[in-house]
Amino acid sequence: MNLYPKLQSFINQLPSQTIPSERKEYLQALIDYIQTKLDAGKPIRLNFICTHNSRRSQFSQIWAQLAADLHGIDADCFSGGVEVTAFNERAVESMKRTGFKVTKNGDSNPKYYLFYSDDANPIVAFSKLYDEIGSDPYAAVMTCSHADENCPFIPAAEVRIPVRYEDPKAFDDTAQEAEKYDERSLQIASEMFHVFSQVKVKA
Repeated sequence: MNLYPKLQSFINQLPSQTIPSERKEYLQALIDYIQTKLDAGKPIRLNFICTHNSRRSQFSQIWAQLAADLHGIDADCFSGGVEVTAFNERAVESMKRTGFKVTKNGDSNPKYYLFYSDDANPIVAFSKLYDEIGSDPYAAVMTCSHADENCPFIPAAEVRIPVRYEDPKAFDDTAQEAEKYDERSLQIASEMFHVFSQVKVKA
């Protein structure tokens, strides 16, 4: 698969990112879940959950899906929130800066189509409720403290994995806005690529 050059350059730098050992402990639970499902020949469904499904959970879904695709792992990566808002435009712009080609359909809660190669279907991103994934079993990956603390029970989740990220929203409309959104995207990308690089695929 031929990735767009700017995106390929971004991905090439990910292995050089340092992931603290305490973060790796959280990520190991996600690695183990994926490995168990893969070994059993069962569907791998990941649901990244944040309150508004606008920034961190969207980043997580997109980078996890791309990492899975590039590592040849058949995974369905989803994201959702406790309430519906929209995929924040600042986060969308950050994805563009990494090299995705993005198209938009709709206004109040538009669907964004993120293309990473002319040889693959785009990743579709928009704000939605976490339970829109359906009732088939999945891993609930909690990407923000508010959603983690206020969703004590998620019916279809067979495992709950906290992988919390700081919210770049704190820097909206400041001189650091683009830098902080890109910093969070880079962190999430490096961690999701780490996760899928550790999964052992049978030849």
